Amino acid sequence: MTIYELIGASQVGLIFGLVAIGAFLSFRVLDFPDLTVEGSFPLGAAVTAMLIGSFGWNPWAATLAAAPAGLVAGFVTAFLNVRYNILHILSGILVSIALYSINLRIMGGPNRPLLGVDTVFSAFGRFHLPSDVSSLLILGLFTVIAKIGLDLFLATGIGISVRAAGSNPAMAAANGIDVGRMKLIGIGLANALTAVAGALFAQLFGAADIYMGIGVVIVGLASVIVGMAILPVRSVFQATFACVVGALIYRLAVALALNIDALGLHASDVQLVTAVLVASTLIWQSRPVRKRRTTGNATS
Repeated sequence: MTIYELIGASQVGLIFGLVAIGAFLSFRVLDFPDLTVEGSFPLGAAVTAMLIGSFGWNPWAATLAAAPAGLVAGFVTAFLNVRYNILHILSGILVSIALYSINLRIMGGPNRPLLGVDTVFSAFGRFHLPSDVSSLLILGLFTVIAKIGLDLFLATGIGISVRAAGSNPAMAAANGIDVGRMKLIGIGLANALTAVAGALFAQLFGAADIYMGIGVVIVGLASVIVGMAILPVRSVFQATFACVVGALIYRLAVALALNIDALGLHASDVQLVTAVLVASTLIWQSRPVRKRRTTGNATS
């Protein structure tokens, strides 16, 4: 693997660190399997691309504008589940399908180029830093802010209520917490983070595409699983840090696998590598459990 491939994998890893943090919030904190992210990721890219390319917005403002768009998408998914008791997975699928058409409407076609316009990655041009270095710094800045912001939010009264609603809904409701409202807040925030990740992804690669959300939910879950399997997790701070590290390790592992000539893998095999990596991590995690059970049975 060359240094450029290493930097490229790290850049994508930091972007998907945002997706992983959102996946942690929806899947782990709220226990809400959310498939909306496959639509909110390209939604953020589409909104930002149109605001920058067609309306001449400042790229920083356009990137932040992706957050409320994703927030609304997540809110709709949670609303369908909370208000009408539609299964959470089905709610996410319905909203994701709807977002496909909405994203086409926003972009006016299947893709929207961002070539020849200023992006957030142009900010450090005045300092004459290499583009790869400046991109890593900016992506790291976004990821750190999102991580710390979520840590602080989950430590507030509302954040603790969100955690309680996901951990034990019946007990949370018995203590006066509006579980449905907490789902609306949590799933909305998770998709806001995913939409910002999509906005950054489009600016990094110079285009927003209608199909760029395919497999995003798997990447987010893979990052969470890998990170929490490798690092100790005893607090929210450690959990979100593990998600970011997991995203970086995941992208580096995929890039390494695709660059090993002996394996004969191609770029089209990314999903296969992801499935094998996640399955291997889950199998590795389950080994101590099986060992303890075996030991316990032998003792008894």
